[in-house]
Amino acid sequence: MKVLRVSHSAVVDAWRERERALRARGLDVRLLSARAWDEGGTTVPLVPRPGEPVRGVRTFGTHPALFVYDPVPLWRALGQDWDVLDLHEEPFALATAEVLALRRLRALLGRRPAPPYVLYSAQNLAKRYPWPFRWFEARALRGAAAVSVCNDEAGRIVRAKGARGRVETVPLGVDPAVFSPAPDAVPPGPSTGRTPRRLRVGYAGRLASHKGVDALLAAVAADDRLDLVLAGEGPDRASLERAARPLGDRVRFVGALDGDDLVAFYRDLDALAVPSRETPGWVEQFGRVAVEAMACGVPVVASRTGALPDVVGGAGLLVPPDDPDALRAALVRVLDEDGLADRLRAAAADRAASCSWAEVARRYEDLYTTAVSGGAAPTTPTTAPRGASASTPPEVVVVAYGSPAMVRDALAPLAGKYPITVVDNSSLPEIREITELAGGRYLDPGRNGGFAAGVNHALAHRQAPGADVLLLNPDAVVTPEDVETLHRALHASPRVASVGPQQVDDEGTPARVVWPFPSPAATWIEAVGLARLRRTPADRSFVIGSVLLLDAAAVEELGGLDERFFLYAEETDWAYRAVRAGWRHAVVPEARATHLGGATSTDPTRRETHFHASQERYLRKHHGRAGWAVARVGAVLGAAVRSVALTGEGRASARRRLRLYLTGPVRAESAL
Repeated sequence: MKVLRVSHSAVVDAWRERERALRARGLDVRLLSARAWDEGGTTVPLVPRPGEPVRGVRTFGTHPALFVYDPVPLWRALGQDWDVLDLHEEPFALATAEVLALRRLRALLGRRPAPPYVLYSAQNLAKRYPWPFRWFEARALRGAAAVSVCNDEAGRIVRAKGARGRVETVPLGVDPAVFSPAPDAVPPGPSTGRTPRRLRVGYAGRLASHKGVDALLAAVAADDRLDLVLAGEGPDRASLERAARPLGDRVRFVGALDGDDLVAFYRDLDALAVPSRETPGWVEQFGRVAVEAMACGVPVVASRTGALPDVVGGAGLLVPPDDPDALRAALVRVLDEDGLADRLRAAAADRAASCSWAEVARRYEDLYTTAVSGGAAPTTPTTAPRGASASTPPEVVVVAYGSPAMVRDALAPLAGKYPITVVDNSSLPEIREITELAGGRYLDPGRNGGFAAGVNHALAHRQAPGADVLLLNPDAVVTPEDVETLHRALHASPRVASVGPQQVDDEGTPARVVWPFPSPAATWIEAVGLARLRRTPADRSFVIGSVLLLDAAAVEELGGLDERFFLYAEETDWAYRAVRAGWRHAVVPEARATHLGGATSTDPTRRETHFHASQERYLRKHHGRAGWAVARVGAVLGAAVRSVALTGEGRASARRRLRLYLTGPVRAESAL
């Protein structure tokens, strides 16, 4: 496979380990980078190793989103035959727009089709960029065969902004041959004899306000058994040195470190602190220092913010940001708690191994294979084997908003049979009590972010990582036997992303559970009264989400639900993304559930507004602005005709829909 990578940050020799590891796997990877770039306040020139296929390209501009490359070398490189173009720049960046425009122009003027392209994003704040950057971003994401992200939140954001291809979280790499424990490392432990043990705490990074170093100083000052070594430079160094003076030689500033000096720094520590805080415009996008320290056998204590919980996971201790007392208590635990440091060290080794360059290269090769195959994911799974979730009971996820009685009825048949997680968007004590009596775990997100946000909250706090997930509405009831039937059917055939049961209402009347995907054409078919004639092909349809079992591997590959859908169409969007990635969906006739309906809203106007707003979001996301405009015209004309031709409630309903579409469903929803 021939791959052209474009990345301005590849001026750093260590970052080019990704390409070296890919070449070790047999890929022909050529690299275009900046001739020089400012990395952490220092201009780093590109210095290729002997024979390394990397070329420096002149750049104009210094901001990562506002620079462009000299187009001549790009034009020449794009004229060659490539299987994949890997563009390691943010989707909204000028450089991304430049490279994709040249790629398109090359295809128009040449005889070969443009190669599929893979994008990269680390942006884990949902920012809305000014025109034309948001237009660049939307076009780039819509056409990308795949997107690699370095944290899960960035993945959710690019999906919400229109990414249609595969989105994969790939960590920033670490070289285990460089970052490894010292052979004579002695773990910290409880005090012995008459001399109390001390804890050597380290910090590596920029000395700036958003990094929370002042909170770390306050934590260290509160316990005289803690010593601190700070590696790095930044605008706050002078003020931090003044604040540290009362602590004397317990605090040392050693400046910026790299190479062997940085490895020696990590190895000399008993714990590394990453006390980053959140700001309106920045949160941690990865936290490479945490992985480097873990690879060196150093326990990590980090703020529960940004990507740090994903990076540290269960291999370190997490504390609230801007909480010196919690930070001090966690550091003291490493010192005083028997066996804790050893447990963290063992978990850290496993976590660091998952971030090795060899593993990063393997996952990139999977992405490239997806891109070359036109969107179908590789048959080899990227995490656990497919059979792993088949042998593990699924976890039941219920997103509740009020209606405690319904929640009780939904949980009762499954209590004690399956792991249960209830996300309560209404924060009701009654629902907490019902959940705990059923043996489930109760999660209160502190807000009503809608169904999609509730599901994602449960996925981020799963009791059984790697297990399949049963989404169960509070107004639905399914037996354990039917869940088992669904589970067997899910794993009976490959590449099945979701299965659902047949459904009946409380009187036993069957309900429709399989629907074709919405489209502008479908809106016009409905407008002229021919909706009943529309076909529902298996490869262009989905199963409704009131009772829906999701395959763990599909969830891992596709990510969670798009949180822009407050109510309705969340599962439609997820199912459509799955189909585009080579998965399919099925109904299981042997399984049956009862769906009462009505748990979302008792107000029909509000319910209808949410429904059509979700339809607008779906059509805009998957068919673009023009597709939505076509659909909207069809909906307006159809409602206008019915408002004249019908009588009674039919006419009133048609007039409500006409007003809704003239206003715009999303705009009407925002006024609720």
